[in-house]
Amino acid sequence: MTYRPPRIPSSEITPKSVYLNRRQLIAGAAAAGGLALTGGSAFAATPIRIGNKVDDAKGETVTPKESATTYNNFYEFGTDKSDPAKNAGKFKPLPWAIKVDGMVAKPQTFGYEDLLATMPIEERIYRFRCVEAWSMVIPWDGFQLSELLKKVEPLGSAKYVAFETVVRPEEMPGQKGYFQPLPWPYVDGLRLDEAMQPLTLMAVGMYGEALPNQSGAPIRLIVPWKYGFKSIKSIVRITLTDKEPPCSWNKAAANEYGFYSNVNPKRDHPRWSQATERRIGGKSGFFSGGGERRDTLMFNGYEEVASLYSGMDLIKTYY
Repeated sequence: MTYRPPRIPSSEITPKSVYLNRRQLIAGAAAAGGLALTGGSAFAATPIRIGNKVDDAKGETVTPKESATTYNNFYEFGTDKSDPAKNAGKFKPLPWAIKVDGMVAKPQTFGYEDLLATMPIEERIYRFRCVEAWSMVIPWDGFQLSELLKKVEPLGSAKYVAFETVVRPEEMPGQKGYFQPLPWPYVDGLRLDEAMQPLTLMAVGMYGEALPNQSGAPIRLIVPWKYGFKSIKSIVRITLTDKEPPCSWNKAAANEYGFYSNVNPKRDHPRWSQATERRIGGKSGFFSGGGERRDTLMFNGYEEVASLYSGMDLIKTYY
């Protein structure tokens, strides 16, 4: 009798584009080890499969990639803006998984490659505003956080979403030493309705390529109407809860950093004004126009989120 292999339904055959993307990711991760001593990451050069493209920055000039990837806050790699790019070369972004649990009907652990293959990834150009009064315009590649949360089916009792960053002191030199700027792991959170807002992104890439290590590889949060420290990097766990979750900067300095932390030109930081911002990038080095300042926009210009805070005093509830 002649052996015939079982018939595989066409619906179960992996699309060629997905297979090639997965193969590129694996190859990129393997090559990354060879660049550890230089601070580079071959993983970051891996192309990201992008579907829809949306310009949420309304035609503003995109920050040069070099500026956006060498001027970062990522204290796990050091406190100076240049430290992450210099010190993140030994970080290994693959393999990776994110655990999603808490007040959900279907807690799950998602592999990074499975998320790339199954989630609707798009490019969204966002204004990105840091609490230290500087900003960028970055094309992030990712999927709406709401799409991930729908898969685990949040319970009606869930009110908040908590996030947690990886702890790897052997790969993240900023997590080592007696004096630490923050307690690890880095944690932060959103209200559930903020997390479900379509602008809230789980970024897996930038500029059409996988995230570089210093920018939060392999997956991070982007909440474009909040200050940058809310956009937690290298996420390993997401937990839905009925209580406001702790946030690292709020725990470290509650008089300076609050839970909501919406971009607000009328709400100054205790040590500097937030009324204006300096745009990073441009022909004259890091700072466009030789240090151009511009007025800070309420909600960073994303006024469509204003209804989330109807009736709230956004001066008082910054804390």
